[in-house]
Amino acid sequence: MEGTASFAELDAFILSQRRGLVPGAPPLPPSGADILAELAPARAAGQPFGITSVCSANPFVIEAALLQAKEDGTTALIEATCNQVNQYGGYTGMTAADFRDYVYGIAQSVGFPQARIILGGDHLGPNPWKSLPAEAAMAEAEIMVESFLRAGFLKIHLDCSMGCAGEPVALADAVVAERAARLASVAERVAAQVGTKPYYIIGTEVPTPGGALEAIPETEVTDPEAPLATYAVHKQVFSERGLGRMLDRVVALVVQPGVEHGNESVTRYVSDAARDLTGALAHLPGLIFEAHATDYQTADALSDLVRDGFPILKVGPSLTFALREALYGLDEIAAVIAPEIDPAVESLAGAMEQLMMLKPEYWRAHYHGNPAQLRILRHYSYSDRIRYYWPEPEAVTAVARLFARLDGVTIPEPLISQYLPRFYDRVAAGTLPATARGLAVESVRDVLRVYAAACRPAN
Repeated sequence: MEGTASFAELDAFILSQRRGLVPGAPPLPPSGADILAELAPARAAGQPFGITSVCSANPFVIEAALLQAKEDGTTALIEATCNQVNQYGGYTGMTAADFRDYVYGIAQSVGFPQARIILGGDHLGPNPWKSLPAEAAMAEAEIMVESFLRAGFLKIHLDCSMGCAGEPVALADAVVAERAARLASVAERVAAQVGTKPYYIIGTEVPTPGGALEAIPETEVTDPEAPLATYAVHKQVFSERGLGRMLDRVVALVVQPGVEHGNESVTRYVSDAARDLTGALAHLPGLIFEAHATDYQTADALSDLVRDGFPILKVGPSLTFALREALYGLDEIAAVIAPEIDPAVESLAGAMEQLMMLKPEYWRAHYHGNPAQLRILRHYSYSDRIRYYWPEPEAVTAVARLFARLDGVTIPEPLISQYLPRFYDRVAAGTLPATARGLAVESVRDVLRVYAAACRPAN
């Protein structure tokens, strides 16, 4: 937890920002923990709204998400995957309780109420232990699910679709449902003990947590019969296990609406191509669909997703992608106005390159090409595997050093125009202070503003 704690220390800064939502947008959606149960009825009534699901453990991203929700008066949904957070710490070094306290600490620093935060657990199941025999992997998954419920997580994605040692990569619906029911039993038992009411997401679609591996020339939309079959078998198995009442708190099924991103390409949502799939919701009253991710989608595509029945807009890599853009722009600015006295001190980009070469486990299996191509991918890929390195102590130190070089400096407008041009108009108009820390957070909020507007689509 040492690296995580020092990274969190960077987030004491509190910055109020401009609103930036689309003028004339519909009224804000309801807030509160039960918002997930209201998504399907609102769509059925012809008044759809959405909620942004921020899937990240990055403190800059979480701060930006909370600031945006604070300004909008909405609920903040923050999710952690089974690989990020589990009983062994995941790659963040945090348990579920650690992650909760971490998010709540940032919330306190920006004045955001805990009651308007929904914590979500994504892909909760045997995935982190799938190299083990199924029984051993499921036993670990049970411990993980219990820890998430005891920590107060209210959005629970039960994902038992992956094969374990000696099993096929993908499992039959009946097996998946049996294992999901086993985890649901744990979740319901713990929820009753702690007095919470979790909402559940079931089903899954490729790719597994972490995103697509390479190029994605074609992304197939889920067959509309698949979610019907998935729900039917889960309903049967859950009922047989005495879990019929919890079906009322199953709010969504994970499907593939035809959106994905690889290293250098994005497949964007086309409403007509998903028409048959979204039509299946007519046979699933009270339910919505959830896409694996909506990163790098256009504003129109995001609005279409909300209207069509995908109102939980999950986003992660595109937020840290925007953060990296801002940090690298600030790095260039620092080289101009605050050059290092010691030539041995590396730039931020140089420090990150050294770190990624020293610890290649997060990118090696995902990036392919010659040395020059690999270097570009390490820093600039849409897959944004660099996001796994920001919590490392070396990266924390490098970012802190960058901010220290620019501490107390008002960045001249011409350098904003040169290296961070997206902010130039706001800085020139005096609506955005030209400070390094504020610009980094603002970069993430620019993405979140698009999501906030899409969550209130015009009918």
